[in-house]
Amino acid sequence: MTTQFWEKSREINATLTNLLFKPVHRRVLVGLSKLQETSRWLLKKRLLPLLCLISFFLILLLNSFAPAVAQLPPQPRQEIRGVWLSGNDFSVFRNRSQVQAAMSQLRQLNFNTVYPVVWNDGYTQYPSAIMQEKGIPFFFKGADGQDVIADIITQARSQGLLAIPWFEFGFMVPLTSELASQHPDWLTQKGDGTQTSISAAGEVAWLNPFHPEVQNFIRELVVEVIAKYDADGVQFDDHMSLPVDFGYDKYTISLYTQETGNPPPPNPQAQAWIKWRADKITAFMVDLYQTVKARKPNAIFSVAPNYYNFAYKMQLQDWLNWVRLGIVDELVMQVYRNDLESFIAQITRPEILETQQIIPTGIGIMAGLRNRPVAIPQIQSQVEAAQQRGLGIGFFYYESLWDIAPEPAAQRQSAFAALFPNSALRDISQNTPRKATFNTISLPLYPKPSLGQRVRGYFLEVAIANGQPKRILLDTGSAGLRVPKEFLGNSPIQRTGQNIKEVLSDGTILEGELVYTNVRFGLIPTAEPVPVQIVTSRQCTAQKPKCSANSGVPFSGIIGVNYFEKSLPYNPLRKLSGNLSNGFIVTGNGGSNNGSLILGLTAENQAGFKMASWSPQPEINGVPGKRWDSRLNKVCLTIAGSSAKNLCNSRAIADTGTINGLTEFKSASTAGKLKPGVLGSANAVKVGINGIFDYSLTPGTRDGFNRWNLSISPQSELTIFVNPGIALFDKYDVLFDQVNGKQGFRSRR
Repeated sequence: MTTQFWEKSREINATLTNLLFKPVHRRVLVGLSKLQETSRWLLKKRLLPLLCLISFFLILLLNSFAPAVAQLPPQPRQEIRGVWLSGNDFSVFRNRSQVQAAMSQLRQLNFNTVYPVVWNDGYTQYPSAIMQEKGIPFFFKGADGQDVIADIITQARSQGLLAIPWFEFGFMVPLTSELASQHPDWLTQKGDGTQTSISAAGEVAWLNPFHPEVQNFIRELVVEVIAKYDADGVQFDDHMSLPVDFGYDKYTISLYTQETGNPPPPNPQAQAWIKWRADKITAFMVDLYQTVKARKPNAIFSVAPNYYNFAYKMQLQDWLNWVRLGIVDELVMQVYRNDLESFIAQITRPEILETQQIIPTGIGIMAGLRNRPVAIPQIQSQVEAAQQRGLGIGFFYYESLWDIAPEPAAQRQSAFAALFPNSALRDISQNTPRKATFNTISLPLYPKPSLGQRVRGYFLEVAIANGQPKRILLDTGSAGLRVPKEFLGNSPIQRTGQNIKEVLSDGTILEGELVYTNVRFGLIPTAEPVPVQIVTSRQCTAQKPKCSANSGVPFSGIIGVNYFEKSLPYNPLRKLSGNLSNGFIVTGNGGSNNGSLILGLTAENQAGFKMASWSPQPEINGVPGKRWDSRLNKVCLTIAGSSAKNLCNSRAIADTGTINGLTEFKSASTAGKLKPGVLGSANAVKVGINGIFDYSLTPGTRDGFNRWNLSISPQSELTIFVNPGIALFDKYDVLFDQVNGKQGFRSRR
């Protein structure tokens, strides 16, 4: 935070501004009053009908204003009345008696939250075992040698105040600090090699938010604070970000090039480059949120950024997306302005209106600086403007409330008492996990995996146990997430000790332990840990000795998203939050560009699909939600040269995990003169369900596109089974509805 005054050009939404605070109706009423005084007779005799008409339209006008304000609900859950306890306040809080007096005074004035700084200037403000291991000294003992942070938290709680430790410096660190000197590879830089920028804290360097060691360091500090103090939460401000000019270090250049195929553009404000870096920071914040919630589920994950347009474009901090993802429990946006009009323009921005309908939302107000005191009338006007709009307050910083101020302390305290006349205590027991606020989202499906090679496939970026994202095969024909152990990060996993086996359709046997851990798809986290098979062994069945296990290609992982689970692990998409868990749509890529996985079915994205029904299945212990046999019924099959002539008793599956098409007959008589093996061009295939889809293919030799196999299996439970393979998705978008048990097809023509 460190007191930043961003006096940028005010980007005011004119419509919203007029809607919320332009006094149109006030001027009309004043004009009418003057008109009455000067011409009462004219008013009565000639203008009365006109005034009635004006009144009618005025009522309509005022009513048209009402929804913008009336639609804003009361402050969700609890009102924020907080104050930051900054490094400038250390001289006060190193004394036990002053801490006690300060917390008592704040409670009497009906404050309810304090944010004591715990990470600042490259040092922790508390005795940290992590920093001690690095040999970094600790300078912030109290006057009696006490732990100042422990004292603040204890005294705050004794007064009924929440104490939420504040990681003020985020990724920011002085270039001359011990941490920067020990880990020069942790620092990022600008395109010209410059490693520092000028901030309100002076000249600073930036830890690389994309480096796994940096992420682990920050994560360890956060976990340490939660565990050490049983903190009510943690807060991150505008420095949990990166200035847009940075990101040109060797590590980040290599990572970006590896993921995109191109080096970062020289223009730091190129949109794709901004989004890539912002998304990486968002992904880390998702992981950090999950880490905090794993330690203390009701801890408050608080964010105190700058206004969104600046935060995203200049600091790569996509905090509105964090709110929509459901990983922010409270937001306090810094609005350090002297001009009231400019202040109101910021607190009525659309992103604030959206956020305050979801979580407790406050406005950071400047109470003063040592060299720049703020008069109480300015503070009063800003607090009242925020309160009128249902917003809470956070003051920067404690000493400037009344100790460093142009007015006497008693006068200031009396003014604060008037601003908060009633008590509004907070209770973290009410802070329950949130759901994402959007109903649907599209994630890219890549044509290549992170490990190994494959002729064709759709690969979804998945991060497991806070590990680095890996592109894993999306398989709509199987269920469960199965990955090699090297894909796991360092987040805690819940081991079951249960060794499980899975046999794939090509005869590969996957073996490994079943564990539970956090998973993230792109930027979307599961609502809770999900079962994952950690594959430690692969081999082939005796019947299929040429399976993928003997190909010499590393195992790239499988995310099975079918709803026909036979055992654990289940389809992990079941554990997405809100509407995102109700089903998905796969759109193909034609074998070259990215496809898409659309999570969350809505009326809009289901338009144009023709639906077929699945068969319901009994519940299985440990598998949440409904189970469905996703093999479609009454599928009609024709294969030229066989006895299969529009046979409509077939079963079929839409399967992204199978490269080539397959028809399996139980009886050789159905095959007619055809022999098992690869079909030729004379054996045209036609598969469909009347009125739902109609898929045809001329067999060829191109894997993943037109190759089609025929097999005869007397042991098969089905008379005829058809799997068109991945090529089906080149011609149809395919929908999977786990709520209603339906599959949809929409022609891509």
